[in-house]
Order: sequence, then C-alpha cells, then structure tokens
Amino acid sequence: MARRLFRLRRSAKRPGSPPGTLVHSGEKKLEEVRLSLIDYDTTQIEEKTLSDVTEALPFKESPTVTWINIDGLHDTSVIERIGKEFDIHPLVLEDILSTQQRPKMEDYENYLYLVLRMIQFDEETQQAQDEQLSVIVGSNYVISFQEQAGDVFDPIRERLRNEKGRIRKMGPDYLTYALIDAIVDHYFTALENYGDVIAEIEEDLFQDREDEPMARIHSLKQEMIYLRKSIWPLREVLSQLSRGESKVFDKNTLIFLRDVYDHTIQVIDTVETYRDLLSGLLDLYLSTLSNRMNEVMKVLTIIATLFIPLTFIAGVYGMNFKYMPELEWRWSYPIVWLVMIVVSAVMLIYFRRKKWL
Repeated sequence: MARRLFRLRRSAKRPGSPPGTLVHSGEKKLEEVRLSLIDYDTTQIEEKTLSDVTEALPFKESPTVTWINIDGLHDTSVIERIGKEFDIHPLVLEDILSTQQRPKMEDYENYLYLVLRMIQFDEETQQAQDEQLSVIVGSNYVISFQEQAGDVFDPIRERLRNEKGRIRKMGPDYLTYALIDAIVDHYFTALENYGDVIAEIEEDLFQDREDEPMARIHSLKQEMIYLRKSIWPLREVLSQLSRGESKVFDKNTLIFLRDVYDHTIQVIDTVETYRDLLSGLLDLYLSTLSNRMNEVMKVLTIIATLFIPLTFIAGVYGMNFKYMPELEWRWSYPIVWLVMIVVSAVMLIYFRRKKWL
C-alpha cells in the first residue's frame, strides 16, 4: 500500500538555455490543452469552453471578473500565446511549465503570480495525487494553470453559478482567496484519510495482523515530509499576502487570507503530529520485534538449561566403564529416569518461583 506523492523528475530544459526558455518538465497528462472561462459580476455569469486564446481577449479589459482555467501544460505554444496576450513575464511562463516549484508569490507591476501545491486523495485507490497549480491574478482576471483536468474547485464554481455568498460581489482577489481556501481544505481531507490509515496500521500492530508494517510506515513518513515541504512555504506566502503589501488584494480580503493562514498552521501542526505518531509506531514495531526475539531466546534458554543436568547424567552413565557398580544394578535404568524427572521438576518449580516462566 505504498504511496509516493512526489518523484523527482529530470528537468527537460537544456543546460545553458537562456532565461525564459519554455520547456514543459512534467508528464503529458492530456491529449490537448483545454481552456475554460467563467466571466461574472453581481448580475450575470457566463461560462464557455475556449477553442483558442483569442476568444478570451474581449474579457481582458471588461469591468467583470474573468476566470480562465487551463488544463494541460505540455503544449508550450498555448502557454506562450497566453503570456503574450496578457503580458506575462517569460520567467513566470518558465516557472508555470516547470512543475516542481515550491509554493511562492511573485509581485509584478500589473499582476501577482502564485504557485500552490494541490493535493487530492483518491479513496478508491487509497492514493494521494500531487499537482502544481499556478495562478496569475490581475486587476480584473484570474488565470489558473493545471497539469491535468480535475481539481478541487467545483464548490467554487457552484457558488458562482448559484450566486451563493459574497463571491459574485467581490473582485479577482476574493476569487483567488477562494481557490487557496479550497486547496487548504483538501489538505484537511487528505490528512483525515492519512489519519485513518495510521489508525489502521496501529490496530494491526497491536493485533499482530500486519505483515510488513515497516514499508507502510516508511512510505507514510516520506509523504508527511513532502506534505510539510508543500505546506510550509504556503504559510509564508499567506503571511506576505495578509500583510497587504500587494495592490492586487483589497483590504477587505485580507481578513479572509488571515483565516486561511490559521488553517494552514493547523494543517502543519497535524502533519507534525502524524510524523510523531509514525515515528512512535515505528519504535513500537521495533520494540515488538525485540520483545518477540527476547521471548524466543528465553524459551530456548530455559529448554537448554533444563537439559544441561540431564545431559550430564546421561553422559556419565553413557561412558560404560567396566567397574561402574550402578551399571549392574537391577533398578539402575528406572532410577536414572526418576532422578532426571525429579531434577527437571525441581528446576521448573524454581523457574516458576523466579517468574522466569
């Protein structure tokens, strides 16, 4: 049941290439890049699937809020076209295509660039999947870049469609907050599933039903380490955003960012707790192995100790010297057996009183 969230991939960018060279470093997860758009304000909402980037240009300067989502990063020409039309810096485009970025924030003159790690837990396969999410936040638009189709943002789309909450009344900064909040909420969901797995391993250890717990515990510890590496930088990003230093975020949105910051702290604390629990389970498993070995050695030692005097007696009367008088006695054989039984019984009683048995 080993799971690996993260696997180091070799960069596809050739050494010595100039800055801003667009090379996709991740896996090709879709046959073609998919573009979708949601444009809304307090009175209307429009959803459409885009066949080309140019279809989004009329919304670039509109007073409404526009959310453009891109699924698939392998077609660098599409990413390059988006960068050109929305005046995105080449280094940002390079980071978008490099899918091993740590969570970070870069504040440019007309937009804000965010990198987040989106984690989804598949309950059917009992595996967690990690994906990089890049977000560009402009004055009236949000552009999100995903490696593959499928995300954790369906509740946000439903809120937009049904005009629930304040999301339709707020700007792109609040939409960005909602995206971050959805990602952090799914960290909790993933951790709940990890907690169930850890509880299952603990129960199996106590009931001696686990065949290879060390491999499972080691795999989970690796995932906790990677989760910590993904979440800890997000804490710094939210801390910077909540200070209100970026002109993209309105002051009214900062209080919501501080709430997500608190949730991130809770996630980090939970990850640390799970790491300690896994370390404790590993120590428990090793202690159990040691105790089992001690019990085996104890039984073997007692058996060997019981046979030491018996072996001595059998050795003495097995020498068959000519002038040993006991060898000629009629009751020699049963007497020797009686002596052996008495010696064994006395030793067992002694071991019992010493609580060695």
